[in-house]
Amino acid sequence: MKRLLTILIVIGLVFSASMLFAEQAQPTPPSPAVAEPAPQAPALKIDTGDTAWMIVATALVMLMTIPGLALFYGGLAKRKDTLNTIAMSFVTYCIVSFLWVIYGYTFAFNTDIGGIIGSASKLFLAGVGVNSISDLAKTIPEYIYIVYQLTFAAITVALASGAYIERMKFSAWVLFSILWMTLVYVPVAHWVWGGGFLSKMGVLDFAGGTVVHINAGIAALVGALVMGRRKEKTLIPNNLTLTVLGAGLLWFGWFGFNAGSAVAANGLAGAAFINTNTATAVAALAWMFTEWITAKKPTVLGLASGAVAGLVAITPAAGFVNIKGAIIIGILAGIVPYYAVAILKPKLGYDDTLDAFGIHGIAGTLGAILTGVFADPAINEAGKGLFYGNPGQLWIQIKAVGAVLIYDVVVTLIIFMVIKAFVGLRVDAEEEVVGLDESQHGEKAYNL
Repeated sequence: MKRLLTILIVIGLVFSASMLFAEQAQPTPPSPAVAEPAPQAPALKIDTGDTAWMIVATALVMLMTIPGLALFYGGLAKRKDTLNTIAMSFVTYCIVSFLWVIYGYTFAFNTDIGGIIGSASKLFLAGVGVNSISDLAKTIPEYIYIVYQLTFAAITVALASGAYIERMKFSAWVLFSILWMTLVYVPVAHWVWGGGFLSKMGVLDFAGGTVVHINAGIAALVGALVMGRRKEKTLIPNNLTLTVLGAGLLWFGWFGFNAGSAVAANGLAGAAFINTNTATAVAALAWMFTEWITAKKPTVLGLASGAVAGLVAITPAAGFVNIKGAIIIGILAGIVPYYAVAILKPKLGYDDTLDAFGIHGIAGTLGAILTGVFADPAINEAGKGLFYGNPGQLWIQIKAVGAVLIYDVVVTLIIFMVIKAFVGLRVDAEEEVVGLDESQHGEKAYNL
């Protein structure tokens, strides 16, 4: 723990120093020699309807992490690891909420520097006031946009925990949350949404196929491979009722995730809303029937897993495709991730405990690529896919997936090596057998 505290202090000092440099006085621009005034751009104005919707959408996405994901994952863990699993989502939301306002927002969404990262001028939200408006969200207060994007960062980090539960030190998870948000999530968010090189390339990602799901899914796989298998690798859900409740809360909150990504109360938000609901329902049914045919029984866990896979796959496409595209994406999202979880994982032998890679990594990749196929300019003029005469968009989507995948693998691996060197990754064998609730927190979820 002393090493962990030392690292946290060093990180804090580095970013405090960056803030001081960013606040140094800027040179005064020379006075214009010509008397003629420059043409003025229309003044940005806060829209109360958009603002009200985005406050609600932000709260919905927050609900996705705690309690949604916490309950979904917590119900799937072994009884002796339930609290630890829930705590991983809970503490991550707290960590990201703190770091995002210090430096996460400015590096992800401030003025682009070389297509790689945002400028540091808004460290500690410097210059942001009650009447500030971001160029990326021109009808709502910047404070609301900041918190909205914060909720995306939080759930992305928390999603990866599903691959690590029942064996990872809590101190290692805390350090991972800090480093991975800083070194992986923030740059990738800038590349895609903050004006970075993938945005300039023309990648389509309405609400997070690359930024959230591929990112988290790849991190999950890397961590699972580095840490190795659990001592008791069988999935023994302690409470599927909690899992189904968590899945329902995720589905409910996802309307803020996808429809909120229109950043306005308009028709595009409506299209994203209905596409999200349709693809999710279809994916849940597709997973259920695939499992029914293959394993002879339609499990409740399969139904919930299919719904989550559908939510993941439609995320990048929600504001670009029509209802036919949403249905096709939903069908494939219920079938492909099922086989990744039921067939691919056992054959390869990696221990992705709760299938964070199998669902988020696979379905996220599927959705990101299919966005390049089904993007309909009648829904969103910013997107035109293969089926609408633009085969180049599909190639852009594939390149974006590849760029995120490679960067994520390399940096996540480095992060795990650093954590392993400083605090270690896994609990002791005895602590794992006893359970992480007691060994890491001194508590029990069930006093039986």
